[in-house]
Amino acid sequence: MENFLFKEETYQIIGICMDVQKTLGFGFSEAVYKDAMEFEYIDSSLPHLREKELEVNYKGQILRHRFFADFICYNKIIVEVKSSANGIVDDHIAQTLNYLRVSDNAIGLIINFGKRRLEYERLIL
Repeated sequence: MENFLFKEETYQIIGICMDVQKTLGFGFSEAVYKDAMEFEYIDSSLPHLREKELEVNYKGQILRHRFFADFICYNKIIVEVKSSANGIVDDHIAQTLNYLRVSDNAIGLIINFGKRRLEYERLIL
């Protein structure tokens, strides 16, 4: 089996998302899935921050515009939640990579609840 960074942690997060998908199905708004994920994170004692504010440092200056990562889990994995019938698209990937760059985290997970089967993509910066 493949050996990769934060393997157990990402498996746990994806497992929780699979349980949320199994319970709720598809088609709800992102906020509903985030609420359910947070419930499961708390229930399983998974360390997380929701809607974590991320600053952009440009040439030593913090820019006015901030980003908000849906979740940062284990203080090292960014989790972005989507509910898109179109699946995970390039814009979702670009957004998550940008969040990784400004947060100094190495792993990002994009989770899409917008289809009958859960979709996820693991990104490494």
